Amino acid sequence: MNVLMISPGFPAEMPGYAEGLARMGARVFGLGDQPGAALPERARRAVTAHMQVPDLWDEAAVVERVLHETRHVHIDRVECLWEPAMLLAARLREALRVPGLGVEQTIAFRDKERMKQALDAAGVRTPWHKRARTKDEVRSYAAECGFPVIVKPIAGAGSTDTYRIDDRRQLEAILPLLGHVEEVSVEEFVDGDEFTFDTVCVDGRILYENVAFYRPRPIEEKKHQWISPGSICLRDLDAPELQEGRRMGRVVLEALGFGTGFSHMEWYRKADGEVVFGEIGARPPGANMVSAMNCVSDIDLFTGWAEAVCHGCFSQPIERRYNSAVVCKRALGGGRIIRVEGLEKLLAELGPAVAVVHIQPMGSPVGDWRRAAVSDGWMIVRHPELQRTLDMVDRVGRELQIYAG
Repeated sequence: MNVLMISPGFPAEMPGYAEGLARMGARVFGLGDQPGAALPERARRAVTAHMQVPDLWDEAAVVERVLHETRHVHIDRVECLWEPAMLLAARLREALRVPGLGVEQTIAFRDKERMKQALDAAGVRTPWHKRARTKDEVRSYAAECGFPVIVKPIAGAGSTDTYRIDDRRQLEAILPLLGHVEEVSVEEFVDGDEFTFDTVCVDGRILYENVAFYRPRPIEEKKHQWISPGSICLRDLDAPELQEGRRMGRVVLEALGFGTGFSHMEWYRKADGEVVFGEIGARPPGANMVSAMNCVSDIDLFTGWAEAVCHGCFSQPIERRYNSAVVCKRALGGGRIIRVEGLEKLLAELGPAVAVVHIQPMGSPVGDWRRAAVSDGWMIVRHPELQRTLDMVDRVGRELQIYAG
């Protein structure tokens, strides 16, 4: 099988998926705006060839170039696991006449207003929502919805450029920060716990699923540099409080016509038990959550996804042994990383409960914590008992500190 993979070297998790495809016997043809020699070593080893284009976002030119370069090679699939390039992948699928999400289906996963309109029609409880293109429309729809509201890009990813707005004065302060965003979604703020519903599917059949929750909610973690965002993957998917969210996830996937690959949905559970849809992407979760999902069952989802894509199955046994949490760390201060405190003590006292540790090397420039969940380091901890896992998450948040200067 010949697989064209968009951006096999970025973001940081992408080489894992390229390796998975290679393990499944696929010939991986990379496509990106960086030269093949600049790919991370893992990605370089996994790809058969790499096509560099001058501008990955000039979709028409990229499609023309790919059609020319592959005229003597049959491409079986086009895969993209990076949100900004999903529409390019869809255009390439249609041009190459290969299976997978087409342009209209992909727009429903990228355009939050189109997404919610489709789910409204399917009977899914979504937040009140409207598309806004001007400041006056944002003002009008916020007043119509009633404060607090959420304002976020129509085609955004994660919580970038997403704001909770509690009153008119705050709205006026936020509007200038959105000047670079062409369209936004003005939505009801849903007060509740925020969960995920993550799947690997083949032809709409769920072969693997995961539920996690965020601690704190992503919109809260952007407020302070000292916060250590956590994503906790749950061992017990049969817990009663998760069942309506899992049911909703299945309805959403069917309504949007999802076929084969990774999906990542977010949903809310309010204090009264009501379940409300958040949003969904036709891609895996980011911020190293897939690595935390691996640690729940001691499996390899990078390869499992590739097996689903290449062979239509998921053969790894799935036994949910642990609750698994990835905790992201941000350096305190600016400049470059100068020291790390608390790591040795945590490793000594938590022992095998620490599954993965990654800290940026000394001297590395600090990441932009406002725009990326993973900035300067991360740790995965796990335990069969949820409360023990949460206690460790809190310890990592308090005791592991990265300093910059």
